[in-house]
Amino acid sequence: MAPIIWPPIDVVHRLQLQLLRGIVLTRQEYQTLLASMIELLLAPPAPLHVTSQQAEPSNTDFDDHTSSASLTEHSRLSLQVPPSPGAKSLAGDTLRSRADSFNSTAPSSRTRADSFNSRAETARSRGNSDLTTLRSRFEGDDLSTEEALRPDKTNEQDFVVENNPFAYSPGQLNKILNPKSLAAYRALGGIYGLERGLQTDLVAGLSVDETSIAENIDFEDATNPINSKKPLDARRIIARDGLVTDHEVKGQFHDRRRIYKDNRLPAKKAVTIWRLFWNAYNDRVLLILTAAAIISLVLGVYEAVGQPPDPKKGKSLDWVEGLAIIVAIVIVVLVTGLNDYRREKQFSALNAKKDDRQVKGIRSGKSVMISIFDVMVGDILHLESGDSIPADGILVGGHGIRCDESSATGESDAMKKTAGAEVWQRIVEGTATPKLDPFIMSGSNVLEGVGTYLVTSVGINSSFGKIMMGVQAENEETPLQAKLAKMANWIGYLGTSAAGLLFFILLIRFLAGLSGNSKTPTQNGHTFLDILIVAVTIIVVAVPEGLPVAVTLALSFATKKMFKENNLVRRLRACETMGNATTVCSDKTGTLTQNKMTVFAGLLGTHTNFARDLEMSDDDKTVLTFTAAFDRLSSETRTLLLQSVAINSTAFEGEEGGKSTYIGSKTETALLTMAKEFLGMGPVAEERAGVEVVQLFPFDSDRKCMGVVFRLASGSYRLLVKGAAEIMLKHATQELFDISGESLDTMVLTETARTQAAANIEDFANQSLRTIALLCKDFPQWPPVGVETLEDERSMARFDDIFHEMTFLGVVGIQDPLRDGVALAVQRCQDAGVVVRMVTGDNITTASAIAKQCGILTEKGRVMEGPKFRQLSDEDMDGILPNLQVLARSSPDDKRILVSRLKHLGETVAVTGDGTNDGPALKMADVGFSMGIAGTEVAKEASAIILMDDNFASIVKAIMWGRSVNDAVSKFLQFQITVNITAVILAFVSAVASPEMHSVLSAVQLLWVNLIMDTFAALALATDAPTEKILDRKPTPKRARLITTNMWKMIIGQAIYQLLVTFVLYFVGYDILGYDTKCAPRDIHQQCTDTMHTELNTMVFNTFVWMQIFNEFNNRRLDNKLNIFEGVHRNYFFIGINCIMVAGQIMIIFIGGKAFQIKRIDGTQWAVCILCALPCLLWAVVLRCVPDVYAKKVFDAVAKLWLAVARPVLSVLAVVFKPISDAWTVIAAPTKRFSRRVVSKLSRKEVEEDNGAPNEGTAADVEAANNPSMEMKTVAAVPITPPQRPHRRTASAEFPLQPPPITLTTASES
Repeated sequence: MAPIIWPPIDVVHRLQLQLLRGIVLTRQEYQTLLASMIELLLAPPAPLHVTSQQAEPSNTDFDDHTSSASLTEHSRLSLQVPPSPGAKSLAGDTLRSRADSFNSTAPSSRTRADSFNSRAETARSRGNSDLTTLRSRFEGDDLSTEEALRPDKTNEQDFVVENNPFAYSPGQLNKILNPKSLAAYRALGGIYGLERGLQTDLVAGLSVDETSIAENIDFEDATNPINSKKPLDARRIIARDGLVTDHEVKGQFHDRRRIYKDNRLPAKKAVTIWRLFWNAYNDRVLLILTAAAIISLVLGVYEAVGQPPDPKKGKSLDWVEGLAIIVAIVIVVLVTGLNDYRREKQFSALNAKKDDRQVKGIRSGKSVMISIFDVMVGDILHLESGDSIPADGILVGGHGIRCDESSATGESDAMKKTAGAEVWQRIVEGTATPKLDPFIMSGSNVLEGVGTYLVTSVGINSSFGKIMMGVQAENEETPLQAKLAKMANWIGYLGTSAAGLLFFILLIRFLAGLSGNSKTPTQNGHTFLDILIVAVTIIVVAVPEGLPVAVTLALSFATKKMFKENNLVRRLRACETMGNATTVCSDKTGTLTQNKMTVFAGLLGTHTNFARDLEMSDDDKTVLTFTAAFDRLSSETRTLLLQSVAINSTAFEGEEGGKSTYIGSKTETALLTMAKEFLGMGPVAEERAGVEVVQLFPFDSDRKCMGVVFRLASGSYRLLVKGAAEIMLKHATQELFDISGESLDTMVLTETARTQAAANIEDFANQSLRTIALLCKDFPQWPPVGVETLEDERSMARFDDIFHEMTFLGVVGIQDPLRDGVALAVQRCQDAGVVVRMVTGDNITTASAIAKQCGILTEKGRVMEGPKFRQLSDEDMDGILPNLQVLARSSPDDKRILVSRLKHLGETVAVTGDGTNDGPALKMADVGFSMGIAGTEVAKEASAIILMDDNFASIVKAIMWGRSVNDAVSKFLQFQITVNITAVILAFVSAVASPEMHSVLSAVQLLWVNLIMDTFAALALATDAPTEKILDRKPTPKRARLITTNMWKMIIGQAIYQLLVTFVLYFVGYDILGYDTKCAPRDIHQQCTDTMHTELNTMVFNTFVWMQIFNEFNNRRLDNKLNIFEGVHRNYFFIGINCIMVAGQIMIIFIGGKAFQIKRIDGTQWAVCILCALPCLLWAVVLRCVPDVYAKKVFDAVAKLWLAVARPVLSVLAVVFKPISDAWTVIAAPTKRFSRRVVSKLSRKEVEEDNGAPNEGTAADVEAANNPSMEMKTVAAVPITPPQRPHRRTASAEFPLQPPPITLTTASES
């Protein structure tokens, strides 16, 4: 008999202390304690006194919190064994609501691994009394509690909290992850210390009734379980069989919000309306115009006050023009600022909706959908594949949790997570290593696994929140905005050149006439200013600053309307790009179908068919009803099928709309419903109770299946797998001998039986049923002998090594009906020139059947499976793609390859996706659509638009609104260029031809025209809602020009008509209207002539404005159809804006007077103006009748001639204006410096108001202060929504998924 080796006394004391602190021991540690008790029984009875130095292992911080007296009190050895972690069962909502079963799985797995694989370590611990030989060092292992939690100089304020009812300050909690620190985790008492210190429950979560914390807990109480008022082994477990809505928690958690804040970044002060006014005014041209107007006003006042009045003209009123220009500038600035303010508000509201999302947590023991704004420190949140982590925390428990932390830490490897309880136990044992990682970081994504975690830091206190504190996301510039900005610059250059040429012509005339005129110096100065003002005003009119604004208005209007139609636009560029989409690659489930699945038919074993519709019977097979088929099952077979459905599932029971239902994958809920109706399944929590899950294999889109391993009562292990039927059948070699027999005997799956099962699967697929097969296999031990295990988890087997020689249990065919109207939506897409392709994971037969029902698959269309598709060369793919309409059995990587090749062929691609691995395809597509209901958070973050109803018809709405945005911009562009050409040429020619060098359109009149062009027209033309007819044309190619031939035809044609009318009125109006006879001879009746001249100029101005108003109606259509009033009664914006323009023009003519340099006209003159302007509507009809082909030939010839003449002229002008440009830069420098100083002071003042301290501004504030032209954006609080990345194993290095910009929005605007 081998001698008994008694355990060293210090090891015994350490294990005793662990028991007293509620720490779970391994099996071998229990054996060690039993051996020590035997030793005590054999030894003489004597009290055993243990000092604190003996009881405590070295290099720990326990002696800081545990006194010698308390250890002496518990010094006599006793065995108090808590429940084994392996005894916890798999019960609850989502695998025990993914909470309590997962809480204990990792420790139990490690316990088993230790008991079988760690004999050497046990022997070593028994043979060596020095405990330090057991310890594996980790960074900070030798730090004391004070050293591990010592504040940094930059965040000392986070460690000081007044009236804190919790054990920890935000700063202490931050030490866990700043950076990851096992030393800080140990100092805070591990997972159980955090549970006590944060006054939460690792199983039940926070209480929804919590408001203020009634009882405080200090640091020592939290980190010392001996003094804990709530024993760990007495923790209550609350049944989680319902879903609590988020309205129950509003206004709760007062103390938690006060101490730890909520999950938002601090709101930066929004851009005030005064700042927007300043930005609108801070334009170089407006500043010059203001300076000229002030000088003109001063000179006018001097003439009126300091000079004697002219006896013939009376008192001078020249000062009125300067004042009127200033008033006009103020009006332009006010309207522009208000317009920007409205736009900012709209985008802020959109961003608030975009960033808010729901996460799943546990409160009061029930599953809760929580807004990420409302995530609190102490919450218990669920984790599953595809989730983006909203807050920092510690893993409570789970299966196979791996996270991508590259966006937060830069670490590209998938980080395996270990349960907090296991890490704490390893720390106490002295076996912790640096590889242990219980830390869940905000800003990371869950790549695989399921579990729960305890939130420890939110908002600005979280690791990702600290990174984002200095980040300010600007509203992105869309491609169309960029193009229009370039066009606006070119138009501005041409207008500026025209204004400069006019100025020099008039200046030369002015200087040449100085020697012969009799005007006073003041009058000559006033004349010079008039020349300058007219030239500058032409620049104001010529620069189309309204073009980018029109895009923004159209986008803001469209995104707001799209949100009402279940399209949440996350990136503005997607809105305009979607209008030009040429192909849509759509998922099937939930997008084309209703995602309301029911088991419609099935096969038990390989011989028993059942179905809801008995017409499926034929001569070759007999089909039973569901009841008749399941009544044949023996109790053992029934139990096996029930386990396959209930245990191998991530769905759980809950409430939706006040009704009890299953929540989770629709495929799994359909199976659970079948089990409840025909297998006698009770509540899912009860079915999972008592089941010890040892390994979970989450659903994988590549292998098309999921599985679970659990321990049987006999001590053996059973693997259950379910997945795509035809793939599962390939891995099956056995089948049940008799489904009616009491034993689960199996026999070889013969080729005949295999062929019969495959024929049934094919038959189900032809009826558009999704086929799911059920398999099982038993093992004597886990992991099985000879099976390769995971490198970092030896108790876990690799799926591919065990997934063979399975037993075939049966197949179910799940019906998912098509959505109502999906066939019509597909037809509308095809009519619009958009090719619809189905990309699905279903088998080729099911996919083809559903594609035919939808109208996607045509006679000439091709169907291909993903594995074959990905093997093709690029050339072969490019040859197949034009006719490829269905891609079945596809993986996310197949979808990415498809999108890549389509874009290579010049297609504008839209793609839908819902899974984590769809991220690369969604990012690569021109427009990525994620599913708002079924989509993971990674997919949503990678997408540009979220389909909130997962409906294909919503994609059609997105196409319509995208085209509407592009049309709105084209309409406004056509309108504005027409006004630009007419106004600039009219002002230029009339000023040069006028003896007084005055333009027929004065500066104030031109500012009114500019207001009509840049603001009113943008509002009117950007708000036309799309009609069904917008889908009657083909998409616009990517490289198409902004201005089409038809647009040039209307622009040039209308400009010619308007110039012809205004020139006739201006030059021949005296003769036509008989003014020569009224005031002849002119030299005698000079005053009468001046009056008639003013009246004529007034008529020219009035006619010009009315032509723009009527032409606005012409621009409502971009095609050659004649009904320009179609749908106008539904556009209240258009009607209202035109009413304002008409009322404003009438008011100007009647009361404008000297300010606008006009004279009130009578009814006849009004009739002349209207009758001259109205024919532009008829002229548009004539222009639309001209074929675009002929117009294009004419324009090409004119363009060649223009280039031949213009190039040398422009070269000469560039040389001439170079000195002027340099001089202007020198002159404008003081104004620029002054503007910078003003903005800088305002910025510093706002920062001081926000921070309560001077000179504390962010880099963005400094940049804005130094760049007045930089548009200030509204920034406000956001939930910590991290940038998403796809699964690293499927993301191609050639197409990395980059983190999207994070937009910060205020809660008040949400």
